[in-house]
This record gives sequence, C-alpha cells and structure tokens, in this order.
Amino acid sequence: MDAGPPPATPPTRPMSIDQIALLLQGGGALGAYQAGVYEALHEHGFEPDWVAGVSIGGINGAIIAGNRPENRLPRLRDFWTSVTDRRFWPAVPVPGPWDGDDPRKLRNTWASTLAMLFGQPGLFSPHWNPWLSLRGSRTATSFYDTAPLRETLLRLVDFPVLNERRMRYAAGAVNVLSGNFYYFDNADTEILPEHVMASAALPPAFPMVQVGTDHYWDGGLVSNTPLQHLLEHLSCQSSLVFQVDLFSAQGPLPRDMHDVLARQKDIQYSSRTRLVTDYYLKRYAQDRRLKSLLDRMPEELLTDEDRALRDTLHQLPQTTILHLIYQQTAYEGQAKDYDFSATSMKEHWASGYRDTARTLRHGEWLGRSGEAGIKVHDVHRLERERG
Repeated sequence: MDAGPPPATPPTRPMSIDQIALLLQGGGALGAYQAGVYEALHEHGFEPDWVAGVSIGGINGAIIAGNRPENRLPRLRDFWTSVTDRRFWPAVPVPGPWDGDDPRKLRNTWASTLAMLFGQPGLFSPHWNPWLSLRGSRTATSFYDTAPLRETLLRLVDFPVLNERRMRYAAGAVNVLSGNFYYFDNADTEILPEHVMASAALPPAFPMVQVGTDHYWDGGLVSNTPLQHLLEHLSCQSSLVFQVDLFSAQGPLPRDMHDVLARQKDIQYSSRTRLVTDYYLKRYAQDRRLKSLLDRMPEELLTDEDRALRDTLHQLPQTTILHLIYQQTAYEGQAKDYDFSATSMKEHWASGYRDTARTLRHGEWLGRSGEAGIKVHDVHRLERERG
C-alpha cells in the first residue's frame, strides 16, 4: 500500500511500558484504516501484547493475533486485497476533472451498491430474499450468507497460533436471546472461526452465528469499542493503548439527508468510546482521591478492610491511551462502511498509516504518566489542526 513517508524520528517501544494493547472498533470497509495503523506499529516494533476488536476489528484482530509476527502484515494485505478484488469502474490514471469530489462520490456509491447487490468476495454473498423465505428457514433471518468469511478466516488465521495465547485476543458479540454483551477471549476460550464471525454478524444483513448452544450477533449493537473489556482486565502496572475508532464523534452540521444518515451513523457507533473513556477517567480520579484519604488516616483507625483497599489502590495501573480516529473525506457518505472498492481501501489504509506515524513521532506521549490512572491523547488530530 502507498502508506506515505515514515516518521522523521523513528520511535521505539518505551522500556517503561509493561504491555501494548490494540483496540479495534467495528466499521466494515473502513477497517482498512486499522490495517494501516498496524503496519505503522509493526514497522517500528510496537507489536501488541493484547488485541481486542468488534466486528471488522475482531476480524483484523484475529489475523494479527492468529499469525507469527512475520506473517501478520502479509496476511492483512492478503485479506484486504482479496475482499476488495472487484473491478467495477475504469481507473483514473492522473488527476483531472473526472477525479473530483462528485465523481468520487459517484464511484463510491456504485461500489457500495454492488456490494449490496452481489456481496463481497471472501466476505458475504446474497441468498434467497428473507421476506420470501419460510419462517424458521436458513434464509429467513438475513440477506446474506457469511460462509465465504469462514473460508477466508480458515485460510488467513492460524487458529492454533491464536490459541497459544502468546498474544491475548478478544472479540465482542451480543447474545441474541439475552441481549447480553460477551467477549470471546482466548484467555479462557478456545477461539474458532465461529467466534470471530459472531462478532461481525450485523443484522439484518448477516445471519446470527451459533456458538455452542447460543446464538450471537455483532457486538456493535451494544458497544462498538472493546475499551471497557481491556480496562477491566488489566494485569500490568503500565499499559500503552492504541484505541482505533472508525467513526468520529465530532463532525460537521448535516446539509442534506445523505449527511444526516452519515452523521447519525458516526454518532451511534462512536458514542460508546467516549462514554467508556469518561467513565474510567472519573472512576480513576475517585480512586486516587480515596487512596489519598486512606494514606492520611492514622493506622489505628483503619480496619482490615480499609488496609486491603488501600493496598489495592496502591496497585492502580497507569494507562496511556493514544486515540486514532478515522476522518472521512468530503466525498464519503453514509455508505462508507460498505464501500469495498480497492481505491477506497487503499486510501483508508494509507490514512491509518499516516495518522499512526504522526502519533509515534511524539515520543513524549509514550512514556509513563507519573501517576496511576488514565491519560488520553489524540495526537494526530492535533497535528492535522495545526496544519
């Protein structure tokens, strides 16, 4: 992929960091942005110890965690090249009047329309109309069949490697019957293709996936970010977290119905990241205040329970979150997450690489914060705003 120039000062993994986590939001075709993020991390030695994802993030994460380091990037390239391998529009060799915003918007719309009509190679294919299917039949609850995705996962993910647990992996899904959110985590579950497929089973397009005796849909129905799962299972004193979001909470005021639909999708799928981050920022601040109060209390006034709580609070982890958020282009609309054209995929990949390179240039953001709690930085957005 044409990822652009590398950072001016090559970064290195901070020695003070106990673990690196890569968190991948759901977002369909926009997931190529996450592949670009991983390419930049891989090039500079920031291999994750943890990778957790939802939907397309769960698929990208499985390819990363389910391969040896030397195979991760080639397998990601293979995945994104193969699922966008459909020629539907003449290439535009040089910039010109036919490569402006309106023609690009038309090309993207055509690509997303083809995906709806004919499916996408290696991902999903249309089957019999569910509205005309008999109740309870295999085709009655979705518009597409995801059997091609299963074959793709078996080809590109080495599941024995994934289940060796050298890298922790988790994929979020929601139980169809109970509505409860659940993470399939290789710390306690043997991950199979069905676990990854369940995380990406977005209704009504894709069918629910049976895992054991239960049926699951895409975890993005409940929460599109795996941040909470990570923060609740931190076992290290210091973590560097790359939170990769595909929908931006901030955006322009809509001007037409296309803008309204695009903005609705951004807000719907980005809000959980903001909610979870705000909650843990407040929780850690309260924990620090409680720790300070317990430290100032005379020892004879403390109960055994107080002392145990004080000891626990002295072990609060330090977490630095580097937030990477895909910023859509002027010619992208509400169909951006199912525009699987090769041109858009390459643009998304290159954007993820550039944003990560900008972030890694700022080595001061990568060190320890000096105190327990969470620090959140959005470096690449600041650089973009500064020009």
